[in-house]
Amino acid sequence: MAIASAAPLMAMNGALKMATNSQSYLEFQDNSIPKPQQLIVISPSGVQKERMVEEDMYVLSAPLATSYPHKPPKYSDCAPLFLKVQLNHRYHDAIVKLNQFGLDWTTTTHGPIHNCNGTLSSTRNVKMSAKAGALASNGTIEPLRRCIVLDIEGTTTPISFVTDVLFPYARDNVGRHLDATYDSAETQEDIKLLRTQVQEDLENGVTGAVPIPSNDAGKEKVIAALVKNVEAMIKADRKITALKELQGHIWQTGFKNNELEGVVFDDVPEALERWAASGIKVYIYSSGSRLAQRLLFGHTNYGDLRKSLCGFFDTTVGNKKETKSYHEITASLGVDHPSEILFVTDVYQEAIAAKPAGLEVIISVRPGNGPLPDNHGFRTVKSFSEI
Repeated sequence: MAIASAAPLMAMNGALKMATNSQSYLEFQDNSIPKPQQLIVISPSGVQKERMVEEDMYVLSAPLATSYPHKPPKYSDCAPLFLKVQLNHRYHDAIVKLNQFGLDWTTTTHGPIHNCNGTLSSTRNVKMSAKAGALASNGTIEPLRRCIVLDIEGTTTPISFVTDVLFPYARDNVGRHLDATYDSAETQEDIKLLRTQVQEDLENGVTGAVPIPSNDAGKEKVIAALVKNVEAMIKADRKITALKELQGHIWQTGFKNNELEGVVFDDVPEALERWAASGIKVYIYSSGSRLAQRLLFGHTNYGDLRKSLCGFFDTTVGNKKETKSYHEITASLGVDHPSEILFVTDVYQEAIAAKPAGLEVIISVRPGNGPLPDNHGFRTVKSFSEI
């Protein structure tokens, strides 16, 4: 086997780390690692470097000494290119890490980052470990994450806001909304979805479902039947697309007329900003429609928070208590492994569904949330500052 490439490795905590020093192997020195523990990686000749996989690389102990006719290992002719790439990566990684620590990479002193108004950036509080993950407030090392998916009710927003503000607003205004927008394409699509859902409910004997007459019966009778069905659905807190789409359109009017203002817990805005500054993409997954989600986060008691969010998922991707929904989300986010996604919810059944899909799961414990089963096995947090 011919040596196509060789580079010194350092054994660190049982792991291997490629040395990025541009000197030759014999010139490389690291007194912190005994010579017998230094390793090299070699690859067979003829393997295209851009197509190399684990099976094409071999780890060997570094030679303690060489004498004629034996020759020390040397870099391949491609080594300068590899080292150039390594150094470029290290340069960009250094910039990212400086930003994560809240340090200004544009200055020689690397002082704290300042916002445009001269105030210190909140990223100065971010503590990161470059290899292992993030250092949590309790001193533990958290796994690397590329995405965080958040539930709304009981996680970012008090349950009471949903049950005592949003639901009553939709219930009290459904008739007015349908009457004012009845002939619009949007409302006709909502009515079509409701007709389909109500027909299914009638066939299954769902409590509160009443027949919806045909359009020939007249607008008033159709709306009256729709109102009765919607009121029953809201009372039962049903997580169905037909209801959530209509609710979103009703709330849209409320937010537009400043009759509604979204509410989030006090720790949410800072956490969203901190995660975004760390390069973590944050998404929302709620039973509420995507429109309703955008409205809530676009009109909160802390202003528009959508700038820190990358996307929204609703029940069109699947029921939140079904594992296949989380497989769909994983496929949409394009991560290498589902464990790179953290899902935060207050609902135990949703946590149970997300876990088999490979997601990391944390349960949110907020004031007003329901009790959790004993020995549920999930990590819990009372504030996003713990994540």
